[in-house]
Amino acid sequence: MSKQTKNTNLHAAKNAKKDEFYTQLPDIENELKHYKHHFKNKTVYCNCDDPRISGFFHYFSYGFEALGLKKLITACYKNKSMDLFSTHDCEQAIYLEYQGDKNQSKVPDPEEIGVKAFKGDGDFRSPEAIKLLEQADIVVTNPPFSLFREYVSQLVEYDKKLIIIGNVNAITYKEIFKLIKEDRLWLGPSISSGDREFGVPDHYPLTAAGFRIDEKGKKFIRVKGVRWFTNLDHQKRHEELILYKKYTPADYPKYDNYDAIEVSKTKDIPMDYAGAMGVPITFLDKYNPDQFEIIGIDRVLTEAITGKVSRFRLNGKELYARILIRNKHPQK
Repeated sequence: MSKQTKNTNLHAAKNAKKDEFYTQLPDIENELKHYKHHFKNKTVYCNCDDPRISGFFHYFSYGFEALGLKKLITACYKNKSMDLFSTHDCEQAIYLEYQGDKNQSKVPDPEEIGVKAFKGDGDFRSPEAIKLLEQADIVVTNPPFSLFREYVSQLVEYDKKLIIIGNVNAITYKEIFKLIKEDRLWLGPSISSGDREFGVPDHYPLTAAGFRIDEKGKKFIRVKGVRWFTNLDHQKRHEELILYKKYTPADYPKYDNYDAIEVSKTKDIPMDYAGAMGVPITFLDKYNPDQFEIIGIDRVLTEAITGKVSRFRLNGKELYARILIRNKHPQK
């Protein structure tokens, strides 16, 4: 399957502003289990999905006491309906505040959840939403893929911890890659390959590949190339990548337009090479900052030398995005 075909779902959503992808609870549980110690005495804010029946609200409200949360705030955009998949045609939205079980029922009852109305539409960029953001320690959600740059920039501006899901190609955005290079953002541990299924609203276009309707009439779409992005530490990012290949000029040719060798697969990184190496962006699934140094990304590096934005070239052929790295401890 071509790269273009793989990303059809995401591109279609971006172009149509239909990126209302709702993360499934098992995917949320598989990722967030790696951060449980980070949540103690913290205020968590989920600001991009309907709080009443979303997977994120379910996870944090039912696990409130076990996680030791201080407070849970969830908000949605232009939606006062109980329907998770509204058409967002209401100019007012709501947010919920939950501070734990008060009646010993061990479940988040309606009377324990404070439902409040925004004066505006609940957009994460609105002054009202920003006031809620300022209260938060950690932001956890699935933001609109089409606004990913702007969304992350806001969280950085307000110095927030985050666990969010997005398109793997966001790695190549200048704003996002800068954070990764500076070790201020990295990938989560639970998704490193394959695709994931997301819920979509009833008004979502039915032409996308991977679309299905279940026995209850709910609509889903399979999306390739998604990752969790975070700035909370987890054990996987400190696991050393085992290297077994040795460098030879024949196996690792240099680029036509940059002084670095091509390593087309992360598993083939040579154990004994000390110089610059170009690797696929999926290298970040295995990236250990104690083992490797990130030098830069192809288009930025080539522009600095030639004045023209270009991917790395090999035998006259432009390659897909490459990250330039160096092994901090090459074997001799």
